Amino acid sequence: MTIRTPLRPLARILQARQKGENPDAIERENLRLRHEEMRDRSRQRAEGRLLVLGLCFVSAFVVVGARMGQVSASVPEEPRAAASGTPILAQRADIVDRNGRILATNRVTHSLYAQPQEMVNPIHAAEELVRIFPDLDREKLIRDFTGKRKFLWIKKKIAPEQQQAVHDIGEPGLLFGPREERLYPNGKLAAHVLGGTKFGREGVMSAEIVGQAGIEKEMDAYLRDPSNGDKPLQLSIDMTVQTTVREVLSGGMRMLNAKGAAAVMMDANTGEIISLVSLPDFDPNSRPKYFEGKDPSDNPRFNRAVQGVYELGSTFKIFAAAQAMELGIANPSTLIPATPPFRWGKFSIGEFEGHNYGPELSLTGMIVKSSNVATAHVAQQIGVERQQAFLKSLGFFEPVPVELSEAPSGKPLLPPHWSELSTLTIGYGHGLSASPLHLATAYASLLNGGTRVTPTLIKRDGYVPKGPRVVREDVSKAARTMLRAVVGGPGGTASFAEVPGYKVGGKTGTADKPKPTGGYYDDKTINTFASIFPADDPKYVLIVTLDEAVETSGRKPRRTAGWTAVPVAGEVIRRTAPLLGLRPEIESPSQAAVTLTATQ
Repeated sequence: MTIRTPLRPLARILQARQKGENPDAIERENLRLRHEEMRDRSRQRAEGRLLVLGLCFVSAFVVVGARMGQVSASVPEEPRAAASGTPILAQRADIVDRNGRILATNRVTHSLYAQPQEMVNPIHAAEELVRIFPDLDREKLIRDFTGKRKFLWIKKKIAPEQQQAVHDIGEPGLLFGPREERLYPNGKLAAHVLGGTKFGREGVMSAEIVGQAGIEKEMDAYLRDPSNGDKPLQLSIDMTVQTTVREVLSGGMRMLNAKGAAAVMMDANTGEIISLVSLPDFDPNSRPKYFEGKDPSDNPRFNRAVQGVYELGSTFKIFAAAQAMELGIANPSTLIPATPPFRWGKFSIGEFEGHNYGPELSLTGMIVKSSNVATAHVAQQIGVERQQAFLKSLGFFEPVPVELSEAPSGKPLLPPHWSELSTLTIGYGHGLSASPLHLATAYASLLNGGTRVTPTLIKRDGYVPKGPRVVREDVSKAARTMLRAVVGGPGGTASFAEVPGYKVGGKTGTADKPKPTGGYYDDKTINTFASIFPADDPKYVLIVTLDEAVETSGRKPRRTAGWTAVPVAGEVIRRTAPLLGLRPEIESPSQAAVTLTATQ
């Protein structure tokens, strides 16, 4: 509350009159002081307002200047309208091999879109775009550019040189949007493992990358999870081994006139898949969208190693021999009837090309000679239920639980009615169809000491616990010895797989190819070689399968696995064993191979 001083205070007026002074001088003095006070207050108020106004101008200048600097330093981008909804996450984790080498990554590219209402010369723009992108339809572009459309995609991704060519058109209605795309720097290598990606939700400024097939689809949630940071998905695949296997398999496929081929290399103890190849293959950078053929296996996208289910022939005989030893029915030297034919009702089972291996064969001889008759006798003693239980324990009743989106479609084909006749034929590999990956899993489980493995494409670090036991250790060891005799022993069917220093063991399998209408072809086979190395302590399992392979260097075509799949597998082992860190061992000669000489 302000108290105003009177201009003519009565006390001072009375005092002035007593002293004979002029009372009006007091009023004039008080008026002067009041005016000075009012002037000072007005000046202070004006100065405060000017200071506040000055601060506002300075602040505005700083904000505008900072924003101009930020804009000038940022990457140029097209304007976009604000939209509500979940933002598009374009980032996707890398995929690397077991040694950290890149198999799949991302790169920044651009999309091309048009806003026709902003175009100056739409007809010229359409003609220039057709020149840059010959696959575009000129007439359709002109209709779109001169119609009522306000937005349209031209290309979802373009190369830098194409972007520059479009930029040189000088049309303001042609705009670019930055986005990421998936890049597979190794091309066709591991195509069926990686599978491929596609664009999901798309916006002008970004696009969602989603898995389309293979491990990209199966592990899509992990690859798109931002909480993983920069951590890549590390596979069990070895890129160097994968390259070698594909090169050898492709060469063998051409030399043997095969329609297709597949190979699986697996760590026998952990189930890690070191290499998985299916031919023909494709480039995941430009994954084929359509296939016009009738046979799905002719499609390059078809994964023969996982989706292809075949009768795998005599590779199954080792399962019958191992189960017989596990049950105590036989041991490696037990003699088995082998005189052909084996009769069951109106059916008879003979040997390949009418061979007769004598009245009896040992269990080892049954595997070495690959006798259908002896195997049928063993399978008959095993019986239907026990055979079913054993093959189920090896994984032949369900799709392989591997991290591929195609794996569920590779379900084994089992007999609709598993009779005793089915047991006899399945014993030597006919009547049950499975994939090469099924076979690799079963061989690893049987021969690594007898514990079940679960196949995986993800690298396993640290200790891997052993799975349930399928056979005793002594049975597993005896089975390995039999398979070693098939390759390195006299009379074996897989001598072409012998690699000095690596003690390869394995079993051939030649199965007639079924016709789509029923029955079997007379001149088309599926040839398989299932192998382990080193045979005395298996580190790796290798399965090689060739479709309709034929060896033509002799007088007549040869279609058995011993002439086709076996030499291909032998070359794969010879070239990859050193890459896997396996040192060759010098095998001491047998006693029979030593010749005593005397000198005078």
